[in-house]
Amino acid sequence: MDPAFNALCEECAEANRALPGSGLVDLTFGNVSVLDPARGVFAIKPSGVVYDRLIPGDIVVLDLDGNIVSGRLRPSSDTPTHRRLYRAFAGKGVRAVVHTHSRKAVAFAQAGRPVPCLGTTHADHFHGDVPVTRDLSEAEINGDYEWATGDVIVETFADRNPAVVPAVLVRRHGPFAWGPSGAKAVENALALEICADMAFHTLTLAPDATAFPQALLDKHFLRKHGKNAYYGQPHGTTAR
Repeated sequence: MDPAFNALCEECAEANRALPGSGLVDLTFGNVSVLDPARGVFAIKPSGVVYDRLIPGDIVVLDLDGNIVSGRLRPSSDTPTHRRLYRAFAGKGVRAVVHTHSRKAVAFAQAGRPVPCLGTTHADHFHGDVPVTRDLSEAEINGDYEWATGDVIVETFADRNPAVVPAVLVRRHGPFAWGPSGAKAVENALALEICADMAFHTLTLAPDATAFPQALLDKHFLRKHGKNAYYGQPHGTTAR
């Protein structure tokens, strides 16, 4: 590993190692990448490597054209999707991307349904439903499949802000989430799975559950994320 990328690779390795304990992954079904926007490179988990054996030296670093600039292992097969998202969401607070096959989120993806906002837990994390992409065409599947997966995500966010809905479901596939750091991207992926689980049970109990009121959605999201947010402590404040 190039020493110039030590901090980037450490952040990436730490975020990937957090996946099993979060309950978001089975086997090796998941990966996290972290971007260094100043250098135009990103670090990503190598393909098929188990999480508990992952060290920073295993992490692969690529530029945004897909060229490996550091690392000896083959990068995740989802690397082109991550790269597509970084190129599209530049300047929108997306510095890390996580992909999992977490079970409830995958259930919604396989059903072709967004994760609906039905309560305040969801509204605390996502400013609206978590959308689902369209199906990929046969030409997209048989072409540059992983890049096309990124394309349909970007297409889905053509009229959405990825900073306020930091997750998506790829139809028939699974969830991608993102954030300003590796740890935050994993947190957003976990929040998505929790919200998907709650929505699944809500719709089981009440298939005709009504849409969440916009005023309550705005209140809960903006009290945590808006410029006038008042949830938690001011930046830099620590408990005594």
